[in-house]
Amino acid sequence: MTTTVTSRHPRAPRHAPLSVTIASWAVPFMVVAQYALIAGVPVAIALVGALRHVRDRAVRLAAVLVAVSYAVPLAVWLIRPDGAQSLSKDMHPGFAGLIVAASALLLATLYRARRLTPDT
Repeated sequence: MTTTVTSRHPRAPRHAPLSVTIASWAVPFMVVAQYALIAGVPVAIALVGALRHVRDRAVRLAAVLVAVSYAVPLAVWLIRPDGAQSLSKDMHPGFAGLIVAASALLLATLYRARRLTPDT
């Protein structure tokens, strides 16, 4: 006689929280609107939310890419002795484009993960 053990609590798919999606949308808008320093808040929300609540590896990697692409110009601005008074003025347009592209990649992976994960 064989017995099949089934879990009482099947693991439900873990979608990205709404806060991660909203933060991912906010990052490129804030960077383009010259609020780059304040954009660190949605970057942190997207990173922590993606790492804690999303199982899809692509979403996690995209969130790390957004955080790293934001951290590099922030570190350059903080370390440079003759930097501008704001991060937005000191940031090279290429870095702004990289942050926007990384945010777009994060949004695409969030929507792909939601579409591929079956609802229960």
